[in-house]
Amino acid sequence: MKIRKGIFNIKMVVILMILLILGAVDNRSLAASTIKLIIDGRDISSSAAPAVRNGRTLVPVRFISEELGAKVTWNNDDKTVKIEKDNKTIVLRIDSYLVQYMDGDERYFLSDTPPIIINGSTYAPLRLVGTALGVGIEWDGTNSAVKVNSKIKSSFQTFFQEKISTVNSGQAVKGKMDLQIKASNSIPKNGVEIKYLLLDPKTAKGKVIARGSNLTGKYTWLPSLDDNGKKILVAAIYDNKGNFLSGDSIIVNIDTLPSVSLNGVKNGQVIDGNISLSASINFLASYVKYEIINLNKNKTNLTTELDPWGPYNWSPMVDESGNYSIKVIAYDENNKGYSSEYINVKVEVPYKLGFSGVTKDMTINKPVNLSATRNFNVTETEYILRDPNTGVEEVLKKQGYGSYKWFPGPEYSGTKELLVRVKDTLGIIHQTQGITVKLSGKPNLILEGVGPKQVITSEVKLKALSNVGIASVDYILINPAKGTKKVLGSGQNPSVEYKFVPTKEMLGYSHIKAIGVYNGKAIESEEIPIKIYLGKVYGPKPIIAKDKFLGVASNLAKESWKNTGMSASLQTAQAILETGWGQSVPVDKYTGKSSNNLFGIKGKGTAGSVISNTWEEYNGTKFRIDAEFRAYNNINESWANHKELLLKAERYGIFREVMHNSTQGAWALRRAGYATDSGYPIKLMNIIKQYKLDELDKIGI
Repeated sequence: MKIRKGIFNIKMVVILMILLILGAVDNRSLAASTIKLIIDGRDISSSAAPAVRNGRTLVPVRFISEELGAKVTWNNDDKTVKIEKDNKTIVLRIDSYLVQYMDGDERYFLSDTPPIIINGSTYAPLRLVGTALGVGIEWDGTNSAVKVNSKIKSSFQTFFQEKISTVNSGQAVKGKMDLQIKASNSIPKNGVEIKYLLLDPKTAKGKVIARGSNLTGKYTWLPSLDDNGKKILVAAIYDNKGNFLSGDSIIVNIDTLPSVSLNGVKNGQVIDGNISLSASINFLASYVKYEIINLNKNKTNLTTELDPWGPYNWSPMVDESGNYSIKVIAYDENNKGYSSEYINVKVEVPYKLGFSGVTKDMTINKPVNLSATRNFNVTETEYILRDPNTGVEEVLKKQGYGSYKWFPGPEYSGTKELLVRVKDTLGIIHQTQGITVKLSGKPNLILEGVGPKQVITSEVKLKALSNVGIASVDYILINPAKGTKKVLGSGQNPSVEYKFVPTKEMLGYSHIKAIGVYNGKAIESEEIPIKIYLGKVYGPKPIIAKDKFLGVASNLAKESWKNTGMSASLQTAQAILETGWGQSVPVDKYTGKSSNNLFGIKGKGTAGSVISNTWEEYNGTKFRIDAEFRAYNNINESWANHKELLLKAERYGIFREVMHNSTQGAWALRRAGYATDSGYPIKLMNIIKQYKLDELDKIGI
């Protein structure tokens, strides 16, 4: 651009002009009312004065354009302004940094300031208007004036130097791509995050396809098959408040050709044990299934829906040996499957027999569950006790198959070996190595039916299990605070369950135990601490009317999405699934106090905690105990605390890498151990699809 000399030092004028053109002049340093607008020598400031907003100088688009013979069209439906002049067309979107430019070729670029509406008129940055009209714009420092000179022709210029380096403008995207920018030293120092956006040219709205804190790092993009067609690929750098700083945008044509391959095996491979299979997929898959065909038996096994980015472990049995064909099928958002090629393998699995239930040098003084682990079918199973000194064996239990609960009596003492021996369907005998154990040789009594810290609110069934023959058993309730004892049942048959019905006199904390007599001496079980409560017990309650929960949850999710980048659709689906549409939120079981806890997180929250139930197991019996669940003053705090957990806990690192995408995020949560339910990701995806929650993740720039 040309700059006229004034009374100011020429260097100062140049600096001021550059600052103005690039939008660096602060509102406080140069008020809009002091800036003149001169078009081809005519001062029109009184009709259309420039404005300064957020440190950027803006000029009225329609007034300047029409003064210079351009055609301006306003579309109120999509809030766009189209400027046409000299076979050039530029389309500006209100409050959008994205600009469409056509001069024979179509391209998109990013402005440093979005057009805005001021008093009913569209204002845009000086440089943007100059590009649109192809005219020169000068800064007259002497007179504090913006001068538009239609005789000076300006060419198209982008605002930023960052460039998408791994994808070319107009490129056909056939599948999985790397995304990366090439940046000079101009990359913003206050940039903290880069987002890659895929936008619809018609709406300038779309979704985040990759994101991260490494501004120049390489990211993986898996195109969705629903994204096929012309799109705008944007690389955008943001500061820590989510403000756009700089970036690049190009046109891409997505024409994904689905490609799926099976990993973990090769044609002709001989499989002799467990094998880990996985899939390589060039598009965004919702789930995969593995098809395994036994060619000898003409039998096909198709797995359930599995993680597209996780392994599938296949453990063929001995009697499944033979020739196989295996493939993986990847399914898109519409449940359409795309298959890999079949891989032909041969299974030759050797016999493998293991023994579980005890460990080396373990002291056995209570019942143990002995079990044979095997990869072949059997007709007979023997659990054997062997003397390591004499080699003498005793068959503890002989049965077809299954585990055996063994409670060694006082006749067994010292160091012994345990092993399992089986007979397969061909009559061949197999056995394990012996496991050394230590037997106490003492009479023992075990109380079953209750567990430590169990809260008893109604009738429970007690039973005594002993490793010696006792004729009868007494059940005793002990009050440790008062030092009193109460016989609940005297002379009970130990093989018959005893119904214990608590009464009001028993309220509070107690211990319970069983006493039997063997060889004229009393043998006692351990004392089990319990709590007896017969008052009203409160269960989960609704937090809001069911038909209003979606609106509340989605608003919380959208706000969180803006601040964290975590998929709003995924957040909303989680809240729906875990609270039953807000109808099942933990409350204090004793007081009914609401926890406002939407995600069932244990511990203490901003409002302390509430007491609710959780499951435990003791001596083979499952029971409920009291547990603290976080309580919050409102559901907003619960929502924020749940996101904090996912954003900071180390084990959710794999989730944070893909949390912008609801499908990848759902499977990553399962892989990180968030949920034990293997169907958790599919349930989330079904909710998102059924209620069109993916609309919550739409983004523009």
